[in-house]
Amino acid sequence: QVQLVESGGGLVQPGESLTLSCVASGSFYSIGAMGWYRQAPGKQRELVATITSGGTITHADFVKGRFTISRDNAKNRVSLLMNSLKPEDTAAYYCNARIRRTVAHMERDYWGQGTQVTVSS
Repeated sequence: QVQLVESGGGLVQPGESLTLSCVASGSFYSIGAMGWYRQAPGKQRELVATITSGGTITHADFVKGRFTISRDNAKNRVSLLMNSLKPEDTAAYYCNARIRRTVAHMERDYWGQGTQVTVSS
């Protein structure tokens, strides 16, 4: 069974930093893109940033150089360093990975359970 386990959320003040991490565990053939999405109360889930196994990055405009996504393929881990956090960054952050369970399976989306980030003074 494939699982994505997130860590690193919490409560911080505006301007502070947090690092989120997500590790894929279980049995699988390969992992494609990994990334982070977020969902604030009353809003739709939105892309934060993704990174392919080759290191190609896609990110939302609001990242604006504040957030950095990285990946350790050997450890099946994706991380998100968030600097200069703002109250509007408050949301549940979800890890996503495109995983192929076996050579006979198609790649599909897997999601973590989410980790809360709250930015407040």
